[in-house]
Amino acid sequence: MTSDQVELFALFAVVFALLVWGRIRFDLVAFSALILGAFLGLVPSDQIFSGFGHPAVIIIALVLIVSRGLMNSGAVELIAMHLLSASRGLSGHIGLMAVVGAGLSGIINNVAALALLMPLDLEAARKADRSPGLSLMPLSFATILGGMITLIGTPPNIVIAEYRSDALGSPFSMFDFAPVGLTVAVFGIAFVAVFGWRLLPSHFREKPKQEGFAESLYSAELKVGKVSEDKPLSVGDLYPIAEDKDVAIIGLIRNGRRIRGFARREPIKTDDYLVVEGDPKAIESFMGAAKLEFAGSEKHKGGLVGSALSLVEAIVPDSSRITGQSAFNMRLLYGHSVTLLGISRQGRRIQKRVRHETIRPGDVLLLLGKSERLESACNWLGVLPLEGRQTGLIQRNKAWLAIAGFILAIAAAVAGIAYLPVALAACVVLYAASGLISGTEVYSSVEWKVIVLLGSLIPLGQAFESAGNAQLIADGIITLTSGAPAWVTLSVLMIVTMTLSDFLNNVATCLIAAPISVQIANSLGVNPDPFLMAVAVAASCAFLTPIGHKNNTIIMGPGGYRFGDYWRIGLPLELLVLAVSIPAILVFWPL
Repeated sequence: MTSDQVELFALFAVVFALLVWGRIRFDLVAFSALILGAFLGLVPSDQIFSGFGHPAVIIIALVLIVSRGLMNSGAVELIAMHLLSASRGLSGHIGLMAVVGAGLSGIINNVAALALLMPLDLEAARKADRSPGLSLMPLSFATILGGMITLIGTPPNIVIAEYRSDALGSPFSMFDFAPVGLTVAVFGIAFVAVFGWRLLPSHFREKPKQEGFAESLYSAELKVGKVSEDKPLSVGDLYPIAEDKDVAIIGLIRNGRRIRGFARREPIKTDDYLVVEGDPKAIESFMGAAKLEFAGSEKHKGGLVGSALSLVEAIVPDSSRITGQSAFNMRLLYGHSVTLLGISRQGRRIQKRVRHETIRPGDVLLLLGKSERLESACNWLGVLPLEGRQTGLIQRNKAWLAIAGFILAIAAAVAGIAYLPVALAACVVLYAASGLISGTEVYSSVEWKVIVLLGSLIPLGQAFESAGNAQLIADGIITLTSGAPAWVTLSVLMIVTMTLSDFLNNVATCLIAAPISVQIANSLGVNPDPFLMAVAVAASCAFLTPIGHKNNTIIMGPGGYRFGDYWRIGLPLELLVLAVSIPAILVFWPL
């Protein structure tokens, strides 16, 4: 081996060791390795930061932004809103959630798909009085499997597609991954829904203990829009929706006066106000399902170009300007374009109109408005926003705009009318121009640590390949499988890649394994595409540990999992993936 090869092997060994150790942020590890490689002369000076402009990096960032826009529009909610049913059995629930999760992962990033469906799964577990640990891991695995179906579903597919462009002259297209990915996803989802959850430890089958911090319950007023005279509606008619969304309807306001009692049989009229009680997310969800508005909604409306609104929870200290006053007296809506949507007062119900209620120290206010307005209003009022307690208001009137924009972008890329990064960028511009995503959200949607990791490792991976290190590893695998058919070598490559992905970031694994796969194919004199496809599948299938894939890490806390719980479902699932994917690859991508 040359000195450059030895130094690169040593550098990657240190990077892998630090990534597995996990005590130092992976983006810092990767960026430090890039700078060290530059100082050692292993990475040419004109290529040190080339990775940050690589198409794979741009595509991943744009996919995350588009995913946020689709979620903000309620487009995904249209699919998810029918999933919860207390009467559905556990296998049926897991199967349905897994299918929807896999389908969404093929359209949006699989991390975004899990982020959307996890609250629904937790709510289903709460209603069924069972541990969420029984269904969260199957859901996470299903979203990982679904991400393999399309180019944009998971970062490894994007990395492999762009590497093929560099190595062979053209990338994989949007649906080139679908034949193998869909085959693996179908078998994988069937396994986790029917058998997988049964392999979890027995303590998950015990009824969960009611522990932890309870959400604050707010009394809020929701405005009734135009009511059809042909279809009269009573307050009681909305009870099923309220029960499903975990909201209590506790009264009705008409002409500024609250009707006595719960007004269950009272017909609802245009411009009435329903008084409800629930947590912020439940209130927002009920408002959308029942097609209600909020007090002062006309002040916030901006049509298709209106900016996104948020709900913020803020506690009132003694020194607050609003203490002893009401929102109406403070002219909060008309002076600051912020609505006081609800009040939480240590479990006690508010008897007066929310905007006319005198605020006391210790109250928690539910404020609605644009982010910049909310920050300004909180500072002016002297209230303290609660960390991590902000809920975005879904812009359901823009759902079809978001869907149409996304479909047009994908269709343009598939038809060859526009380069995929350009098509996705145009979709982002549409979302930003229509107010679906704010300027802040454009940047906050991007997982910058992953971007830095990828941008740093791409030049190192290119140096690794140029120095001949990938060829050395490829030669080692070929020697190990000498005399065996090519599919055996393919299997060994998948096993090595899958094992690395269980302990390393899947993007890092992909960047190392991709050039090795092409070198092996060239040495064997066979088509490199099946080997690249094998790396894409294996790098995505990280089911043995909570650190192999971000989705597995996300569910660890809410599901109550230990490190050793993952292999119980993950090991047989990885073996199933190998058994299914290898024949599928050989059929759809012949050697």
